[in-house]
Amino acid sequence: MHRLFVALPVPAAIREQLLTLAGGIPGARWQRDDQLHLTLRFIGEVDRHAAEDAALALSAIHYPQIEIALAGTGQFESRGRPNAVWAGVTPHDALAGLHRKVDRALVRAGQPPESRAYLPHITLARMNAQSGAAGKFLAEHAGLASRPFTLTHFHLYESHLGREGARYEAVERYPLG
Repeated sequence: MHRLFVALPVPAAIREQLLTLAGGIPGARWQRDDQLHLTLRFIGEVDRHAAEDAALALSAIHYPQIEIALAGTGQFESRGRPNAVWAGVTPHDALAGLHRKVDRALVRAGQPPESRAYLPHITLARMNAQSGAAGKFLAEHAGLASRPFTLTHFHLYESHLGREGARYEAVERYPLG
């Protein structure tokens, strides 16, 4: 089985900026440099044939390059408890458009449609019930910003779970523009 997702890699200068934010939330698992990306669509566990179908479907996507910038921070919650903190990006329209194209391509390839609302972000840290509160971190970094940067391609990634966290392997690369 293959655990897959589709994401946009983040330029090195932006990753460096984001890595400087790590810390300030006790018990949080901060993302490593090689884990920072902007997810377009999680696929999940699929067999080899479904993975090949997804890769082929994604190769048919044509979409322009996207220019965005970092914009603030936030958190996701599950059952009233924070489970991740993230860096926001702006503007959302082009990313949402690419997300819709990726979702439609994957549905045509036999995957179920995305059921969650899409919020473009870059996950900075994952949290569990033992993690401390993120309020101070979020307040300190509410003004997070960067110069605009251009996203020139997206990847189909395979996620390999391990004791040290996930390791992401780019399986296919798809150009934008």
